[in-house]
Amino acid sequence: MAFVSAVSLSVATPRVGTSAQSTFAGARFVRAAVAPAAAKIDTTIRAEASQSVPFWERPASLDKSYAGDVGFDPLGFSNAFDLKWLAEAELKHCRIAMLGALGMIFPEFYHLPNPAYSQTNPLAAVPSVGFAPIAQIVLFMVVLEAISYQKITYNPTAAAGDFGFDPLGLSKNESARKRYALSEVKNGRLAMIACGGMIHHALITHQGPISQIQSGQFLGGDYPF
Repeated sequence: MAFVSAVSLSVATPRVGTSAQSTFAGARFVRAAVAPAAAKIDTTIRAEASQSVPFWERPASLDKSYAGDVGFDPLGFSNAFDLKWLAEAELKHCRIAMLGALGMIFPEFYHLPNPAYSQTNPLAAVPSVGFAPIAQIVLFMVVLEAISYQKITYNPTAAAGDFGFDPLGLSKNESARKRYALSEVKNGRLAMIACGGMIHHALITHQGPISQIQSGQFLGGDYPF
């Protein structure tokens, strides 16, 4: 066993952050320090959550550049259509709905002298006014659509819904303009829901919204169509 005794080998167990030493035949060797393992870095890119529904992801095309943008687009319209066109369409419907909601309530308090304008049921009021007033409304809509198309096509940098009509000067101050733009969208969305509700109840009660509330008739007879 002389050969075994002549060779002496001892290895120290290295520790993290320390040097390891070994001895072979009287010679010492020093090994470089063992570096600690690098911490794992999470590089996952997470999409921004929708402000309207926190557990939904905000659609990438909705960049908060338009008033009322809270990241709500469950059907993905913002990915299928031009966002500027959608904003213009929403504002037009908002404004029509606000006028429509007022038009369904106002005749229950006051109406023009002609008996044709005395109908408080909004659905029955449409045929009662005759052809000429309806044609006038349709013609007005055509003119507005033509102006809107020209604006979107030839002036794409203009703000959505901006037709240069501001007789009260509400948009002169930028902070006020943004506040009024947001208020318009919010009230317009509420008006669209309200118009849908009033039309539905006119179908089942054959009454205007105020008459229906006063009579307490929330369930009615058959549908008029």
